[in-house]
Amino acid sequence: MLAYIEFADRLSAWFGKAFAWLILVMAVGVGYEVLVRYGFNAPTSWAFDLSYITYGTLFMMGGAYTLSRGGHVRGDFLYRLWKPRTQARVELTLYFLFFFPGILALIIAGWKYAERSWRYLEVSVNSPAGIPIFQFKTVIVVAGVLMLIQGIAQVFRCIICLRTGEWIIAAEDIEETEVQLAKQKGVKAGHFASSFSHEDGRGLKEEYKDELER
Repeated sequence: MLAYIEFADRLSAWFGKAFAWLILVMAVGVGYEVLVRYGFNAPTSWAFDLSYITYGTLFMMGGAYTLSRGGHVRGDFLYRLWKPRTQARVELTLYFLFFFPGILALIIAGWKYAERSWRYLEVSVNSPAGIPIFQFKTVIVVAGVLMLIQGIAQVFRCIICLRTGEWIIAAEDIEETEVQLAKQKGVKAGHFASSFSHEDGRGLKEEYKDELER
């Protein structure tokens, strides 16, 4: 299980960070559109398509990476008060009740959309530029498969936590600004009101262990 968790985390991180570069493409494209539209009164016919295709791809392909780092929305005002084993029991139940059925539906429906789109090489109807979007619909399937792979790894994390009482911490990575600011201010573990992952919570607990024991 540990080997699979490491594999899934690395795979999700690679795809998430690789596709994160799309934000630069989107920023340049939208910036160019604003310049020519308002500076030269010569709007493009492709900027809208570029913006939703790049943002949609970035959003979808970053889902598994976000899941591996515990970054999706969670009711932390309750979750962070539970013991690790309680957290694991709840997560394990919810994965099988909601996550896996939803992801499987996404993959199956996405495959139908993508297959149909590739069959007639679909183009966007939002502009006269005729931007191809069949490759964009393929992202639905790829993102769903990545989420499924990472979801299995999260289930393994839950099982290990039920056995040991501790969460398997994801590799150190980029932190949200609010997490960094909280650490700089010396906020104690458990005093956070935002959606930090259980990995962050445990890491902070260890970091401030001496202070908490006083």
